[in-house]
Amino acid sequence: MSVESSETSTETGAAQGLILSSAAAAKVKSLLEQQGEEGLQLRVAVQPGGCSGLRYQLFFDDRSMDGDVVSDFGGVSVVTDRMSAPYLAGATVDFVDTIEKQGFTIDNPNAGGSCACGDSFN
Repeated sequence: MSVESSETSTETGAAQGLILSSAAAAKVKSLLEQQGEEGLQLRVAVQPGGCSGLRYQLFFDDRSMDGDVVSDFGGVSVVTDRMSAPYLAGATVDFVDTIEKQGFTIDNPNAGGSCACGDSFN
């Protein structure tokens, strides 16, 4: 289940296409409260690296860059730069907390293939 997104940029929802699950939104909100800093948002980016060529980055950021695509998921601001947005269209960011694994996951239908470690894609 995902939290409704309200687009705050001139880009369309279809162009953004990144989905933050309700579990991920709750975890991000909790982490932001722990940080105690105003104006932070979750930035999701795709950077060169990893054994398959591209790697995801998730981090808190207070910067705004030209061409950023911003969406709101239940009070959590998620930002994607204009170069990463096409790679992330249709991707879902989730948070898992099981006995085997804890952390953020990204399910991306655009990823042509991934490496054995699961940290990069092409």
